Amino acid sequence: MSDKDTICAVSTPPGEGGIGIIRISGRDAVRIAGTIFRPRRGGDLQSSASHTIHYGHVIDPCTAETIDEVLVSVMRAPATYTREDVVEINCHGGVVPLWRTIGLLIQAGARQAEAGEFTKRAFLNGRIDLAQAEAVIDIIRAKTELSQRSANEQLLGGLSRDISGLMERILRIITCIDAALDFPDEDIEMPSGESLEEGISSIIRGIDGLLSGYIYGSVLREGVAAAIVGRTNVGKSSLLNALLRQNRAIVTEIPGTTRDVIEEFINISGIPLKILDTAGIRHTHDMAEIEGVKRSLAVIESADIVLIVMDGSQALTPEDYKVIDKAKGKTAIGVINKSDLPKMTGSFEWPKIQMEVSCLTGAGLDLLKQKLVELMKKGAVPPGEHAWAVNRRHKTILEQSKANLERALSNVKNCLSPEFISEDLRGAMSSLGLITGTTYTEDILDRIFSTFCIGK
Repeated sequence: MSDKDTICAVSTPPGEGGIGIIRISGRDAVRIAGTIFRPRRGGDLQSSASHTIHYGHVIDPCTAETIDEVLVSVMRAPATYTREDVVEINCHGGVVPLWRTIGLLIQAGARQAEAGEFTKRAFLNGRIDLAQAEAVIDIIRAKTELSQRSANEQLLGGLSRDISGLMERILRIITCIDAALDFPDEDIEMPSGESLEEGISSIIRGIDGLLSGYIYGSVLREGVAAAIVGRTNVGKSSLLNALLRQNRAIVTEIPGTTRDVIEEFINISGIPLKILDTAGIRHTHDMAEIEGVKRSLAVIESADIVLIVMDGSQALTPEDYKVIDKAKGKTAIGVINKSDLPKMTGSFEWPKIQMEVSCLTGAGLDLLKQKLVELMKKGAVPPGEHAWAVNRRHKTILEQSKANLERALSNVKNCLSPEFISEDLRGAMSSLGLITGTTYTEDILDRIFSTFCIGK
């Protein structure tokens, strides 16, 4: 497959909808679309002006059958998403008209786009850099307004500007070192007037500032997982429903109603919280329930926060203490449910955070959400004025660049040859280039764009 091919794909989600959009990109996009499109008022799509919309029908050129009534947008390079000619066909939303149209486009010479290939072409053609390309998928997957805003700032080039600034500062130091090597009799100083040691240390501090945004970025992108655990019939599913404000989980008085882990997202103060409702932990001979209990114990291990639910109207049982013991070492909240009934639960030392709620009346739920926000933000401080919510790939690269800079700084302090210092600085700059894509490999591009949906 070549990046010179004309590609096509359905860019809207599968299923029924008012509109389904097919995107075509490449030097033959307008010609290929024109072979299957008949404008209502006649004319030729290839002679149409850029950024115009045309009403007509998709026609099978072999049978003359009308496939769909459509609107076709023509956008000519370079003022397009991919900087290639782009055509978008707005069909009726539905599997049949969309995929019949795709089939006709492929017969006419286009090929099915790969995952993320439109955005990959936008990068390769210089419209966006690699960090901005990653922001596209973050916007698509954003679960809250805060995560969407953070991704949008990155798409607008905020992170890229900071990375480019660091690379320019490294390049200035390299230039000075190289000049000193080429002209040893000249007294060459840093352009800023600072020492070589100060210059490298300042760049390291800049990288540390960016790294400080990693945990925050991880929370915004992936959310925080909170597992609701406890023995049977203490109100775990009722708590899930109360937090979601909808009847998501089945609630009955029969023990063991929940057999599997139920996952739902809610937005709390701009942070996506993934709530995991689990099967009640108890001794049972039911094979399905046994598997549910195993999954509940596994969820305790993987969750960021554990909500240990207990029935406040009953005395603690051995199964309650078993759950408490399994959750030790985790960030946990003891949720004492049924506060609307006379309290019978005995005292226990752990977890330290204990809150009384009533899933029936809603009492205490707002305080529980506030406590969850505090725990979610713990260790995930928003980055400073000039830092960004970097992702895992950025973090690895920043750490590599920092290691090179620290070696260069050590070489400066130990008065090693300038050639060694320059080499480490070049390594640091090359690493930073992997973030914006000034340096990249096909393997890196494949890993990034394979996470995209087809059609974006």
